[in-house]
Amino acid sequence: MYLKILTHPVFINLNFHMPMIVDLSHPLVMLAGENGSGKSTLLHSIYYALKDEQVDHYAYRVDLKGAKNPEVFLFDAEQHNPRNQLEMFSDNPQMQEFLSMASHGQVMLTMFKEAFPSLPEGTVLLLDEPEMALSQSNQRRILMMLKELVDQRNMRIIAATHSPVLLDAPETYVINLDNYINKNVHPEDMPAPGESQIQ
Repeated sequence: MYLKILTHPVFINLNFHMPMIVDLSHPLVMLAGENGSGKSTLLHSIYYALKDEQVDHYAYRVDLKGAKNPEVFLFDAEQHNPRNQLEMFSDNPQMQEFLSMASHGQVMLTMFKEAFPSLPEGTVLLLDEPEMALSQSNQRRILMMLKELVDQRNMRIIAATHSPVLLDAPETYVINLDNYINKNVHPEDMPAPGESQIQ
């Protein structure tokens, strides 16, 4: 599966070459890069393309190699935190109680253990920083869960992440957006890494 981005207002501002061709043929893709490098933007672009949604000033072409558009589910760990949407579970008091008492990390693990496996088989699961609030040991757990979703549920998973656990795993295919020309990553007024960051 390939995504060809013909025009995109944010990526043009980030100084990426157009058209931008992204290889999504691997079943477990990690989008890497510095803050502001375009990971979340690319993740949302994939979502729009697979949903065949027309968005002003965006032009995409997705090559599914003859397959029809799959089910697609976008989960942003910051925006879609179930703890902030308890009304969604009004018919499940037990879940509401768990969500109100559990830590952010425990809620995330529950999403991987229960919610994501219940998605239709073959779903393209798009994850924005799924490691948020998780310890390294739990990041290793979700890596195993992601591999099981690929192997057992025939899912294709694309995640924007900063996690070395996810990026360094031999099973993942990494697209590093820092390899593209991008002038939005290091502002000139920021000190070099290792220098005092306090002015």
